[in-house]
Amino acid sequence: MFDLHVHSVFSDGELIPSEIARRMAEKGNRGFAITDHVDFSNISQILSNLNKLREHLEFYEIGILIGVEITHVPPKLIGKAVELAWKEGAEIVIVHGETIAEPVKEGTNSAALDEEINILAHPGLINEADAEKAAENGIYLEISARRGHCLTNGHIARISEEFGCELVICSDAHSPSDIIDKDFAIKVLKGAGIKDLKPLENAERLYKKLKR
Repeated sequence: MFDLHVHSVFSDGELIPSEIARRMAEKGNRGFAITDHVDFSNISQILSNLNKLREHLEFYEIGILIGVEITHVPPKLIGKAVELAWKEGAEIVIVHGETIAEPVKEGTNSAALDEEINILAHPGLINEADAEKAAENGIYLEISARRGHCLTNGHIARISEEFGCELVICSDAHSPSDIIDKDFAIKVLKGAGIKDLKPLENAERLYKKLKR
């Protein structure tokens, strides 16, 4: 499994990157992305910290992407935040979508889908216009294994099928107990009514594309 949405101590996660890597590898996973929560106050700092891993990555047992999750940024500023993240060396950029578990500003999904991002995380009750935009712009929608965010997985699966959106499944892990393996990911997909493994395959494909 390639898990493209994981948090470290540099935002609100519990683990340092090396411990995430060890626990991920122990689960049998092949790669992951650290995508800590950012806004304009900490994008540069978090990516500076994570980029220090780059010269040591060959010694880890697992592939690692360095990135961010742009979180609760006002919709009109999301584009500027995305641009800054790429400038500061992010390898993957995702945006914290309109999950029903948090008071995310309405319009966040739409604004994010206009930008050069890879994944819209937990997009909640995403509407048809935004699903169509995700499909047109080649942005992946997330099926989430995280408590709260997973409540709308069924809706995301159904609307994605209707509009041809591509899906990925991610853990959104913040703690050791949140880290999942392929078998658990398959159960989450089945629970959302997804009968194939394409979201897992998409995550691997995206990982390899970004790691070139």
